[in-house]
Amino acid sequence: MGRWTLPVFTAVAVGYLLLPIAVMIVFSFNDPPGKFNFVWAEFSLAAWANPIGRPGLALALQTSLTIAFVSTIAATALGTLIALALTRYRFRGHGATNLFIFIPMATPEIVLGASLLTLFVATAQEPFKSFIPAGVFFPLGWNTILIAHIMFNISYVVVTVRARIQGFDRHLEEAAMDLGANEWVTFWKVTFPLILPGILAAALLAFSLSIDDFIITNFASGLTNTFPVWIWGTIRNNMPPQVNVIGTIIFGTAVGLVLLSTLLQRRGSARA
Repeated sequence: MGRWTLPVFTAVAVGYLLLPIAVMIVFSFNDPPGKFNFVWAEFSLAAWANPIGRPGLALALQTSLTIAFVSTIAATALGTLIALALTRYRFRGHGATNLFIFIPMATPEIVLGASLLTLFVATAQEPFKSFIPAGVFFPLGWNTILIAHIMFNISYVVVTVRARIQGFDRHLEEAAMDLGANEWVTFWKVTFPLILPGILAAALLAFSLSIDDFIITNFASGLTNTFPVWIWGTIRNNMPPQVNVIGTIIFGTAVGLVLLSTLLQRRGSARA
C-alpha cells in the first residue's frame, strides 16, 4: 500500500488541477439552449466555427493579446537587466531594490489596482498636469493598462531569471575573456545562451499573467476592454460558448509553447 500512496496522491492532485480546464474544453463544444453555457445540451461545433462571433469580443481579445505581447517584451528586457544587476553587483540601495522587487508580488492585487488608479488620476491634477503630457497616464485606457502590466510583471521576471543566473558558472565567462573575448562578446556568446531558458520561462509567465489579469486591469482600463474585463461585463447577461473556445485556444497555445521550450532545452543540452 505504501508504494502506491504517492502516485495516487499525485494523480488526484493533478486531476483536481486539470478538472476545471477539462470542463472548459468540453463545454466549448456545447450548444446551450439559453444565454448561459452552464448546462450541457448537445454537441456542436458552432462556437468553434465562429469563435469571435460576439459583439466586442474580437476587439477585447486583440487588446489583451497586444498588451500581453508588448508588456512581456518590456518586462522581460527590464527584468533580465535588473536580475543581472542584483546578482552580479553590490551597490548602494541593493537591499532596498530587492525589497521593492518583491512588494508587487506580496501586495494584494486590489491594493495595487487602487494605488495605480489613484496615481493615474492624480497626474491629471496640478502640479503633475503641468509637465506630464495628456494621454500618458490619464484618461485611463490602453496606455495605463500597459504600464500596470509591465509594473507587476517585472517582479516575476526578476525572480525567475535571477534563479537561473544564481546557478550560472562564472568560470565559463572568465574562460571566454581569457581567450580574448570582450564583455559584450562574452555576454552574447556565453552568458545569454546559458540564461536563455530562464528568460523564456519568465517571458511565458509574464505573458500568462498579463493576458489573464482582471483585478488590476479593471482599475486601470477606463473604457478599454480586455478579454477578462469583457467576460466580467458580459457574464451578467449571458455566457456564450465562445468564451470556452477562446480559453481552450489560449490554454492549448500555452501548453504548446511550454512543450516547444522544453524540447529546445533538451536539444541544446544534447548538443552540449
